[in-house]
Amino acid sequence: MTASAEMPLGHFWLRRLHSLSGLLPIGGFLAFHLYENFAATRGAEAYNAMARRLQELPFAVSLEIFVIAVPLFFHGIVGLFLTSTAKPNLFSNPYIRNAMYVIQRVTGVVVFAFILFHYWTTRLVQLHDHESLNLFSQVRAAVGNPWIFAFYVLGILSATFHLSNGLWSFSIVWGITVSPSAQRRMAYVSAVVFVLLSVIGIRSISAFRV
Repeated sequence: MTASAEMPLGHFWLRRLHSLSGLLPIGGFLAFHLYENFAATRGAEAYNAMARRLQELPFAVSLEIFVIAVPLFFHGIVGLFLTSTAKPNLFSNPYIRNAMYVIQRVTGVVVFAFILFHYWTTRLVQLHDHESLNLFSQVRAAVGNPWIFAFYVLGILSATFHLSNGLWSFSIVWGITVSPSAQRRMAYVSAVVFVLLSVIGIRSISAFRV
């Protein structure tokens, strides 16, 4: 049975676009964002200098809207729709993949909420003169609250899991890994991506509490 026979054609392509947007550009942006935030481990001056360089990029606002915000909201809203209509069966075979499916949906909801919070508290502040904002101090003050710090850790781990597990499912959806052995190899790659990005993310946010 073909995918188009299993679901309406529009729904089929909606899932395809949802999968594609999760990897490009969102996945690429997440990896880049975690990498740039790693500047916090070098101190406030290095972090604020990095933030200012990004704000001074040509067409920075247009890139932020059309390359980041629009794909993020598309992926997030479609993801929430898919989550609301999902009917997972944790007790069917294979159990692990069903559990991963559920965790993927749960982390998607967490990440969507975390992005809204993160964007509101780090980007939509002091808009009249955002360039002069001491962003390092802003984030440090926020994560000084242990509950907010815990939410950051949860958000980072949810985002890195969502991306790495999404990489595995993306390779299947787009026919890159067809055989079981290829899917197992991609599972190892996904695990490495998860660990690497998680270490970078947690190390970065912890630097604000030093």
